[in-house]
Amino acid sequence: MLSYSDARQKVIEVAGSVLRPLLRTQVEIEQSFGRILAGPVVADRDYPPFDRSTRDGFAVRAADAQSSGARLQCVGELRAGGHFEATVLAGQCIEIMTGASLPRGADAVVMIEHTKREDQTIILDRPAQRGDHIVPRGTEAQAGALLVAPKTRMGYAEMALAAQAGATRLDVFAAPRLAILSTGDEVVDARTKPGPLQVRNSNGISIEILARTAGAETNQLGNAPDEKGALRAAIERGLVDDILVLSGGVSMGKYDLVEQVLADLGAEFHSTGALTSHGRPAD
Repeated sequence: MLSYSDARQKVIEVAGSVLRPLLRTQVEIEQSFGRILAGPVVADRDYPPFDRSTRDGFAVRAADAQSSGARLQCVGELRAGGHFEATVLAGQCIEIMTGASLPRGADAVVMIEHTKREDQTIILDRPAQRGDHIVPRGTEAQAGALLVAPKTRMGYAEMALAAQAGATRLDVFAAPRLAILSTGDEVVDARTKPGPLQVRNSNGISIEILARTAGAETNQLGNAPDEKGALRAAIERGLVDDILVLSGGVSMGKYDLVEQVLADLGAEFHSTGALTSHGRPAD
């Protein structure tokens, strides 16, 4: 009997070898959550597309800010999305906001918390080094760089990356269709009041939710009785879909008929059990 991890790997290997290739489709980015990406998402330009300030403060020339107490003349203001036409010259600085593009001539940003202001004169209370509080152009990603690889499940972070790159219509794999069939004369629909010797079908519900969470479309076939003809007909309906998951009917009892029916249909068995708990029938 295989361990759980080995059994899981066996299912993945076998499914990968026998399932037909999934079709591709396109979806709007808002509908891509949980889908499996079929094509790459690449950067359409450098990110950031300019040298970007990471702090509110003052854009300076580091050569002018080598000591505490340095005094600089503020000659303008630059906010995110704005543009400063002039070049920062010796002895000058520009008030800058987080996310703004570094103006020409400046090579560092001094946080506003580390300055004092006297009218248009800015007094630094500590020195600055070149590159302080700046994200240089292209350091997050360069144009053409892979942002999200194919076969990635799209989550909120991947969707944000795609949106940033303008990839608002995405190539994804069509969701596989998974049929779910429970078995057993004692099993009734979860919406039904069970008789004194019956149980509600909880397995079918949990399998359906697990499948949907994994990205599959589901086809709930309900429950098949412990009778070979009816069971075979139900299994054949499920085999029309990409995957069929059966629950019940695989023990050693007289009416555990699933393996018999599958064998009659020509099924190949790769494993007949997995060690998922400490309990099992005694030898």
